[in-house]
Amino acid sequence: MPRNDGGPAAVFTVAAVARRIGVAPGTLRTWSRRYGIGPTGHSEGEHRKYSEEDLARLIYMRKLIISGVSPLDASRKALEHSGRAFLNEVELQMVRDDELVEQLYRAARGLDCELLESGIRTHLEKNSIESTWHGLLVPLLVLVGDEWKRSGAEIEVERLLSEVILRIFNSKISSVDATSGTRPVLIASIGDETHSLAITALAAALSERGIPVQFLGARTPKSAINEVVRRSAPAAIFLWAQLRKHADASFITDLPSVRPKPKVIVGGPGWSAKHHAQFHRAEDLSAACSHIERAVGL
Repeated sequence: MPRNDGGPAAVFTVAAVARRIGVAPGTLRTWSRRYGIGPTGHSEGEHRKYSEEDLARLIYMRKLIISGVSPLDASRKALEHSGRAFLNEVELQMVRDDELVEQLYRAARGLDCELLESGIRTHLEKNSIESTWHGLLVPLLVLVGDEWKRSGAEIEVERLLSEVILRIFNSKISSVDATSGTRPVLIASIGDETHSLAITALAAALSERGIPVQFLGARTPKSAINEVVRRSAPAAIFLWAQLRKHADASFITDLPSVRPKPKVIVGGPGWSAKHHAQFHRAEDLSAACSHIERAVGL
């Protein structure tokens, strides 16, 4: 609702703004006192209330800090701008991968989905999916996972990061062209295995190479795998098991007989040493891509 003086309405409390941008209320008071970026039109003795324009400037400042800008410089830039038109101007600085990992980690901890996705997609514009996975995303996932194991908190950070990565990689997976005559590669997490991040990265990397993929995703039952094998006779089959209890060798031994016989590759920490002698084992994304490229004749 507009104020009587024609200025912007002050509608957000300190607590509401702090939750929105992911900082402590005390941080907002410090920014206001130290950098002069606080609620406009605040009168002595009144509760602090922020307008939409105030909130936009603070979101802009928060994004700049996450991207690596110092709080002082971020506050100056934020105060120079007004309104929402400037919120999309912030991008993560494209620096060395290890520095970008730290920037993305701060974005993830701040639950800044927009900045997190922007940083990953910008990296992918200059690098292959395989390079982005090994050089950027695996270290980032390890960093987030280690913090969760250490503190037992911030599970929402890990989930947000996983969802962003899955959304990006799913957009990179090409559909199989049934008329192409090329035998696809079947990729799945078997049984009740819910982890699908690594195989989604693999499916996206193979699509980037022009290799057709039948991507079945998480929790794929044996019946579904066998039906796809009967119908498409894939050149290779990649089966993921994150947990040992899901690494069921019968998913491989019970495969229907088709010609030519597909190459079966397993991946994930669930597969034990006894499986390594029976099936082709891929230690990481690069190894899985190499196995599959040989299977399809590249």
